[in-house]
Amino acid sequence: MSAVLYDVPGPRARARNRILNVVVVVILLAVIGWVVYRLNETGQFEGRRWAQFQYKSIQEQLLTGLLNTLKAAGIAAVLAFLFGAVFAAGRISDHKILRVPATFVVELFRAIPLLILMFFFYYGSLQFQLGISPMWAVVLGLTLYNGSVLAEVFRAGIAAVPKGQREAAYATGLRKNQVVRLILLPQAVRAMLPAIVSQLVVLLKDTALGFIITYNELLYVAKQMGGRLEFGFPYIPTYMVVAIIYIGLCSLLSVFARYLEGRTRRNRKIAPGTTLPAVTEAGGAGATGADDS
Repeated sequence: MSAVLYDVPGPRARARNRILNVVVVVILLAVIGWVVYRLNETGQFEGRRWAQFQYKSIQEQLLTGLLNTLKAAGIAAVLAFLFGAVFAAGRISDHKILRVPATFVVELFRAIPLLILMFFFYYGSLQFQLGISPMWAVVLGLTLYNGSVLAEVFRAGIAAVPKGQREAAYATGLRKNQVVRLILLPQAVRAMLPAIVSQLVVLLKDTALGFIITYNELLYVAKQMGGRLEFGFPYIPTYMVVAIIYIGLCSLLSVFARYLEGRTRRNRKIAPGTTLPAVTEAGGAGATGADDS
């Protein structure tokens, strides 16, 4: 008996897999236990190092860093989506004058490390007195890098739709923009959604690079909090708290993605008898289900 991609394991193989799974879990637990032991031995769980989190001013400082992180990530996500949509449209254009520059821009900003983009806007602004704040240096860097990646995601998602779908749509008289908007995009969204959410998680985490250019985001706040002598330089406890916050934010994004995916599946259920829109000779949209007689 075999599956599509591999042979179904027999009794001995299943037993061997179970043993390997148990061994991996034991090793993982041992590593976690050793890390916890070392942290405890070095005094990282002492009350003194965690005492700062009970103060309201510290909590407000963390909240300010979190809001700044979300602000930069939110603005950058919207701009990256717009950037990606525009340049993905350029990349699939039939006109070379649009396709070549769009391809060049996407490949260029995908190849440049994100930190260099942030440095370019921040230090370039300081040198030429452009007035770009650290927040906008972070946002612009995130927009160009992640927008270029999203442009490629959108292009690949549309290209992944079976060729017969576009041919059938063109046969009904639809123009290219109508084929993309009405036929290809609705089908490509589900395929693109995991990659889009993954890129949004990357974008959210990459806001942490803003601490290098003094943007007051979550990691920058954590660095300041960890350097307090009166609490024994609690760098590790502070970074552990910040890591938990990032994990929570990324988990919320994943939950939201699953919700959207479920809604997309429900909305794609087409009622019996539904037909594709067609274009009349005058250029308007018409129904394709008309009788030939």
